[in-house]
Amino acid sequence: MNKISAYLCFMKFIDTHTHLYAEEFTSDIDRVINHASELNVKKLLLPDIDSTTRLSMMDLHDRFPEQCPVMLGLHPTSVKENYKKELEEIDRIIDKNRFCGIGETGIDLYWDKTFLDEQIDSFTYQVELAIRFELPIVIHARKSLNEIFSVLNNFKNKGLTGVFHCFPGNIQEAQRAIDFGFYLGIGGVVTYKNSSMAEVVKNFSLNHILIETDAPYLSPAPLRGKRNESANIPIIAAFIAGLKQCDIAEVAEVTTQNAENLFKIIAS
Repeated sequence: MNKISAYLCFMKFIDTHTHLYAEEFTSDIDRVINHASELNVKKLLLPDIDSTTRLSMMDLHDRFPEQCPVMLGLHPTSVKENYKKELEEIDRIIDKNRFCGIGETGIDLYWDKTFLDEQIDSFTYQVELAIRFELPIVIHARKSLNEIFSVLNNFKNKGLTGVFHCFPGNIQEAQRAIDFGFYLGIGGVVTYKNSSMAEVVKNFSLNHILIETDAPYLSPAPLRGKRNESANIPIIAAFIAGLKQCDIAEVAEVTTQNAENLFKIIAS
C-alpha cells in the first residue's frame, strides 16, 4: 500500500454521479471499480440517461449491487419527439426500494433549444415523481438555471430535495439552489483555472456540498482530457480541502455524510 492509499484508508468517499456503464469502460470496468474501492470510494452512484443505456446501467448494478446504486430518469439531451414514451417507461418501472434517486433530469440549452418546452415538461414530470416517491432528484442545468428555478418555484414546500449536478452557477445562484433545499454537486471542473465553482466552494459550508466525477467526463486537473474515473474523487476532495483550508479528512467526512443523508445509503 502506498502512502496515499494508507492515508485515504481512514476516510470514506462517495462518488455521487458517475456513468461507469458508459462504453468507455467496457474493457476494464472491474479494474475501474476495484481501483475506486482501493482508494475508499465506497459508493458509485449511477445516474440514468434514457432507455438506450438503462440496460447497461442495470447490468452493472446487478454485478455490483452494493457499490453501484442506481437512479431512474430521462436526461434532458435525450428529450426528443418520443419523450412521453420514455417517461411512461420510467413510470412503469419505478420502485422506491430499487432506485436511490430520480435523474439525471433537468434542462440543457447548451446543445439544442429545439425541445425546450418538452424539456420543461419532462423535468416537471420527474420532479413530481421525486415528490410522490420521496426520492431526491439530480438536476442537470446547463445554460438553464433560470428555467430550472422557474420550475422549482412551483414546488416550494413540497418536500423536494436533491442536488444540482456539476453546479454551474455563481454565488448568488448557489444560495438560491440551497434555499430550495438542494446540495451543490462539485466535480473536476472545480480544479480548472478560473472555474466559478471554486468561488462557490470557498463561500459555502461543506454541509451544502456533494462530490462527484461525472466519469468518464470532466477529469480533474492535471488529468484533464483523459478518461475520468471514480478513483479521482480523492483528487477533487483534496482540491476542495485546499480551497476551504481544511484537512481532506474533513471533506471526506462531511460530504460522505451529506450523500448518505440525501440518498439514504451507507458508505460501508
